[in-house]
This record gives sequence, C-alpha cells and structure tokens, in this order.
Amino acid sequence: MFNQKWLRPLVLMALIAAMILPTPISGYSALRRAEADQRAGHHASASQNFQDAARLLFWRADLWERAGLAAFSADDFPGAVMLLNRAPELSEEGWSVLGYSHFRMDDLPSALLAFQRGLQVYDSPYMYSGLAYIHRQQKDWNAERLALENQIRLGTDDAFAYYRLGLLLCIFDPQRAYDKLTIASSLNPELDPAVQTMRSALNLSYTQADKSAQMIALGRALGLVQEWELALAAFGRAIASDAENAEAWAWLGEAKQQLGQDGRVELDRALSLDRTSVVVRGLRALYWERQERYAQMLAEYLLAAEYEPDNPAWRAGVGDAYAKRGDLNAALTAFQRAAELAPTDATYRRLLAVFCAENNIYVEEIGLPAALEAVRLAPESAEMLDALGMAYFSSGRFANAEQSFLKALEIDPVYYPAHIHIAMNYLAQGNRVAAVNSLTFVRDARASGEYGELAVKLLVQYFP
Repeated sequence: MFNQKWLRPLVLMALIAAMILPTPISGYSALRRAEADQRAGHHASASQNFQDAARLLFWRADLWERAGLAAFSADDFPGAVMLLNRAPELSEEGWSVLGYSHFRMDDLPSALLAFQRGLQVYDSPYMYSGLAYIHRQQKDWNAERLALENQIRLGTDDAFAYYRLGLLLCIFDPQRAYDKLTIASSLNPELDPAVQTMRSALNLSYTQADKSAQMIALGRALGLVQEWELALAAFGRAIASDAENAEAWAWLGEAKQQLGQDGRVELDRALSLDRTSVVVRGLRALYWERQERYAQMLAEYLLAAEYEPDNPAWRAGVGDAYAKRGDLNAALTAFQRAAELAPTDATYRRLLAVFCAENNIYVEEIGLPAALEAVRLAPESAEMLDALGMAYFSSGRFANAEQSFLKALEIDPVYYPAHIHIAMNYLAQGNRVAAVNSLTFVRDARASGEYGELAVKLLVQYFP
C-alpha cells in the first residue's frame, strides 16, 4: 500500500518539474503564435516565437530554419545568419537565404561560401542565381557566366539571367550570345531596345577583320547599354589581341572615365599610336570637356574635323566647344555647317535649334526653322519635339511650347528633359502647381539621373 508520507514530496517535485522543464504543450503554443504572426506579416515576433518553439520542441529540426527565414523577412540579417547556422540542416530556401543574408551584411566571402555549400546539397537555380550575383559584385565575369549557364540549364523564366548571360557571352563566346539575348527580349519586352543594340553590334562584329576590332564593336555597344564594366573587359580583350590598336586604348580610357577613373594614360597611349585617328581625337575631346579644358577640347575637335571634313559630328563638336568658350558666333557657324553636311539627319537640325534657344540668339531666324525641320524629318521623336518646344519657349510662344512638350511626352512619357522644360514653361505662364508636379515627377523618378538632380535644384530655387 502506498505510503501517504511520500505523497507531499512527490507532488512538490512534480510542481517544480512543471515550472522548470519545457513541455510540448507550451512549445506547440509558441509554434501556433509564430505561424499566426507570420501570416499577419509580423516577422520579427514570428522569429522569436519560432525560436521559443525550437527550444521547447527540440526534436523539430525545421524550427531553427523557420526562425531564421522569419528574421530575414524582418531584415534582421545578423539574426538570420545566427539562426540558420543553428539549424541541423537547411532546405534549398534556407541555404539561399543564408547566402543573401551574408550579402546584405556586405560579407561577400561568406555569401559565396553559403551558396557553394548549398549547391553541394541542392542543384538549385535559385542558388546559382545567388552565386552569379556574388560573382558579379566581385567582377569575376567568367565565374558569373558559368553560374548563369547552370541557372539556365536547370530551367528559369528569369529574363535578366538570359540577358546578363547574353552580355557576358558577347565577350567570351559571341557566337552563342545572340540566342540568349533573343530569349531575354521575348521574356521581357522592356529589354528589347538594349537587346537590339547588342544584336546589331554582334552583326557588326562578324564583319570585322580581326578579334581586336570585334571586341571594340561589342565594347562600344556594351557602353551604349550602360554596361561599362563589361565594356572595360571587352576593350581589355581588344588590347590583349592587338596591343597596337589605338582605338582600343582610346575606348579603354573612355570606359575608365565612365567608371569614375581618370583614363588619361590610356588616351595618351592611343595618341602615341595614331595621331590622325578621328576616334582617338573625339574621345580625347570628351576627356578635356569633362576636365573643363575647353581650349584643348576645341583643338581635338578641330583636328578631327580636319581629318574627316565631311563628318557632321566633328563640326557639331567644334560648335559645342566654341559655345563653352563663349564664342557664340563661331559656334553658330559650326552648328550650321554640321546641319548642312547632313541635310536629312534631324539630329543636327535639333542641335542647331537647341543652341539658338539656350543662348537666345537668332531664334526666329535660324533656331525655330531648324526645329521645325527637325520635327518634319522625325515627327515621332520626343527629342525633336522637345527642341521645337524649347525654340517656342525661347521666342515667348508659351502655348505653342506647351503643345510641343506635351506631344514629346505623349511619345515618351519618361523623356525627362521635356518634363524639365515644360515645368519652366508652366512657371513662365504662372502655373506653379503644374510646374511643381512636373519637377517632382522627375525628382522622384528612379532613373532620372542628372535630370533628377536638376529638378531638385529647380524646386529649391523656385519653391523654397
């Protein structure tokens, strides 16, 4: 028979155990709270509740990972790393999130290692995507290419993966680039303008006599689509193929400038190899312009125009250099000559019209007729309509200017110069609300660049 004298101690020990030892009931309660928080989007508290559940339900190997994933969703990247590393094993998603968490903490080596370890367990397109991203940050282009090829091998509808692989193949294996770029364009039509640029460059490169010239053609196109780091690699390969190619050295200098470097050494090397190259002279002119050394800029363009007298681009460059030096009469003559050399090209009519409008000279006599002719030659061009609006604005015809600017924006709603110009036109008409709306649109646009900076200055100036 049970001895009653032991009953009180046993009950007391049971109560103490209940207070000290974890119970499955409280663990499942924490898990339910975590899942409810997750559904509600409360990721930080979900992470904490998953951690509580993981401690109480210690046999549930998945809960530390779930806590880490929730921490990642809450932008707690150190917490995500700590929790995911506590998990005895990780799913495909867990390895991917561990890699991206390290990346968000600017720890590229650990991010790279996480993706590589994950790929030992899972042949995953998502982790190859992450691996490609890390290699891209490290500028390891060949490794990025291999990762993207594996991502595509496993099946993906990621247009950017195809596009990026196509760009890389332009450098490493141009024969295979065309198809990848075409697929990218079919998956995302917004990529089509850049894809068309690169496909045209590929077609041009096939006609070049040597690899150095091929790489220059492809590098220039990569610059046009704002992939200057890849352009730098292409020009480097052009030089590796022919170290005496002056144009390759000049373009390498241009790419370095686009990436915030100086580029002067490469431009001087190009000049030493070929003093009569118009490409070398033109790129050197751009260098001097950025340095605000307008006398040197003018000298380079004058030499280019001497070597290639029928090219309107050099005459327009001469005009720009004269304008920057304050010699407006000489600039006007140069812009007019450029327009004469290309009577069916709207571009040079536009440059002439913009020059007259910006400097308020001969607007009625020369600028406005040039702008009207530019629009006649290219009626669906936002640039030409914007130039016509500028000419009308400069001559005080604000209603006509507004109509031209609106037509330009109807054709291209994100043509930011027209937004800036119509804002100034609204101000001239006293319509401050419309002006501030136009400037705010440009300021807040993600891709407005220098025009966004100008919009900020104008808002401060006119709407303090």
